[in-house]
Amino acid sequence: MHIETLFRALADPTRLRILRLLDSMELAVGEVAQVLGQSQPRVSRHIGILCDAGLAERRREGSWTFVRARSGSTPGGEPSLVPHALRLLEEAENADREFAEVREDDRRKLAEILEARESEAQAYFSRHAHEWDELRRLHSSDEAIESALAEALGEASLGRLLDIGTGTGRMAELFARRADHVVALDKSFAMLRVARAKLQTLPAEQVELVQGDFASLPLPPASFDTVLFHQVLHFAQVPRAALDEAARVTRPGGRIAIVDFAAHQHEELRERHAHAWLGFTDDKMHQLLLEAGFSPCETRALEDGELVVKIWIAERDNEARKAVS
Repeated sequence: MHIETLFRALADPTRLRILRLLDSMELAVGEVAQVLGQSQPRVSRHIGILCDAGLAERRREGSWTFVRARSGSTPGGEPSLVPHALRLLEEAENADREFAEVREDDRRKLAEILEARESEAQAYFSRHAHEWDELRRLHSSDEAIESALAEALGEASLGRLLDIGTGTGRMAELFARRADHVVALDKSFAMLRVARAKLQTLPAEQVELVQGDFASLPLPPASFDTVLFHQVLHFAQVPRAALDEAARVTRPGGRIAIVDFAAHQHEELRERHAHAWLGFTDDKMHQLLLEAGFSPCETRALEDGELVVKIWIAERDNEARKAVS
């Protein structure tokens, strides 16, 4: 990063406000424009300058573009100056009354956006609550499943965690404080909006929401220490393809945790809830894991419902694939 480029990018009051906003969370470009009271094209130009200077980064999610403060090193591998710039802006807000007043107005408008996100999420829950409640009545409580999963994962740090099929974002929320960084991935834009509302109180640098399919993850190889499928794999037409992708992005020695149903005969779930698989036997799951390159190491069962919930834990092992070849 050239220092003069960085200071040119910061030499504008609108861009200072934008960067200060992005210190708190990832925002859609339209949301930034709404806070600033400026046109979206104008705000997009300012964001482009911040991105070119390595201070921010954009990503597409359907027709929306989201922007966040850049974390980590620059694309060229140089140490990032973003944390220093953010600290400087925080100090400036404490020292400059005029800037502080502008920021107070920005915070008020941002709070309105966050409230709107929450309202949208609640509306989504209201529309689908009866479907989820119908399924929940068939198995152990969410609290019991979450407790069993947390126990199965142990107390050590989860490192970089990938939550595949994050849905409402509950798993990402539950384990964020035990992970160095969480990527919450879902194919559905609607679910990502719900997850964003749930996760918006967590530090922006700790959680990242990504749109993508579990059969073709838009993520680099060997980049996660823990990969989680929570009540997701039964939607996969080809579970092996999803697990192959999970193996690709899991570091050697990393772990995968799969929470799903044991094999059952509730055929109505295919029609009502689009389940492609009516659960999995232990033998089937172990075969899938071994073929994908994982070594199964623990299985737990929660049996206090019509549907038995299983938790399968396995470790990424480069020798696992050879064991079945």
